Amino acid sequence: MSLIKSISGIRGTIGGKPGEGLTPDDIVKFTAAFTEFIKKGFKDNNLQVVIGRDARISGGMVSDLVSGTLLAMGADVIDIGLTTTPTTELAVLETSAQGGIIITASHNPKQWNALKLLNHLGEFLSEADNQEVIRMSEASDYRFAKVSQLGRYTYDDSFLQKHIDRILDLPLVDADAIKKARFSITVDAVNSTGGIAVPMLLKALGVDKIDPINCEPDGEFAHNPEPLPEHLNEICERVVKINADLGIVVDPDVDRLAIINEAGEPFGEEYTLVAVADYILQNRPGNTVSNLSSSQALGIITEKAGGKYFASAVGEVNVVEMMKKHKAVIGGEGNGGVIYPELHYGRDALVGIALFLTHLAQSGKTCSGLRDTYPSFFISKNKIVLSPEMDIGKILEKIIRKYKSMKITTIDGVKIHFDNEWVHLRKSNTEPIVRIYAESDLLAKAENLAKKIINDFKEILNEKNTK
Repeated sequence: MSLIKSISGIRGTIGGKPGEGLTPDDIVKFTAAFTEFIKKGFKDNNLQVVIGRDARISGGMVSDLVSGTLLAMGADVIDIGLTTTPTTELAVLETSAQGGIIITASHNPKQWNALKLLNHLGEFLSEADNQEVIRMSEASDYRFAKVSQLGRYTYDDSFLQKHIDRILDLPLVDADAIKKARFSITVDAVNSTGGIAVPMLLKALGVDKIDPINCEPDGEFAHNPEPLPEHLNEICERVVKINADLGIVVDPDVDRLAIINEAGEPFGEEYTLVAVADYILQNRPGNTVSNLSSSQALGIITEKAGGKYFASAVGEVNVVEMMKKHKAVIGGEGNGGVIYPELHYGRDALVGIALFLTHLAQSGKTCSGLRDTYPSFFISKNKIVLSPEMDIGKILEKIIRKYKSMKITTIDGVKIHFDNEWVHLRKSNTEPIVRIYAESDLLAKAENLAKKIINDFKEILNEKNTK
């Protein structure tokens, strides 16, 4: 059983003892603490909190617990039902609610679930605010409402349509061009809410040929829900079989977007953001932001367009903070997370789809042809499962000493720069693992660089074990 409390909220496997998994006790305590936390910032307001969830099996149970706890704390609940993370973020803004809770473990397997917390701007809480909520939950620093002060419950599932309407209203979304392109598109929504949202968006954009696979939102994920190439064999084969123009893949809460080209090959999760940013920069030059684990290709196309590129720590809240600081016109994370501030400050696969299809339609190119216009880099993504005895801080300190002659960035783990290559080691916010990413101009070189650092990591562990 696992329970992780971090900048990404509270996340864990369902069941087990309180404090060891995501149990009803933990859900109630964390929800109550969050409600108490936002009460402090809105003392004179009638508290409203938006809740939405993905389709994972435990979602209904967790949603009922969250809703009941909010009502018991005196907060009014606006339940928007089965939906996406970005839709929930927009719903907080639309309703002028004081906060939101998204019930989703994003890319984690089906035994996981999580509570992701939003402030009144529909944005994730800062690290400091998350830590305060964690402190309050652990100290039971909250008080339930008296019977006359209980909250009221409202169900409203209209927000997904409102989200799509707002996307179609964006000046840089060209539904006419998309319709004229007559795209044939296969969609893999890994049996979650993308199975509702993505076809709905495509129809609104004028796409008639939609081939859905794994789009029944029953939470029985047909494959590992993280949209990495090794998990996408089914859609890659399907695109070729039916001669589709492209495939679209989203994760369970629809904030990450991966594209499959017409040859049944991944466009590259990193290049989702690169392609969308290229389109935005052609029309509205400016600055861009992505996190330290994202491809250097974004920086290259940004500087070519006359803008400046900035790298943040990993985590959506960190990217958003830097985007605001540098007035970025587009940003996101290299895992397929597009953040378009003209719509809202949150990773949003739906707006990513609309902007990507507009760019593709206007370019007149195939997916592979569009990909060939960008600098070519490859990222090798690896991980090491953590055990309790591992002292990650000391291990990273030794790696820094070993590579002290290289340029090193330490704002989030350790990133070592080797000319036009890099490797990034960091502890995950969402899983009990260390992520080790490496990028180079050839996949084999990226994989060899990652293996070298993984061997360094293991040698340091062995040194400790033999002492």
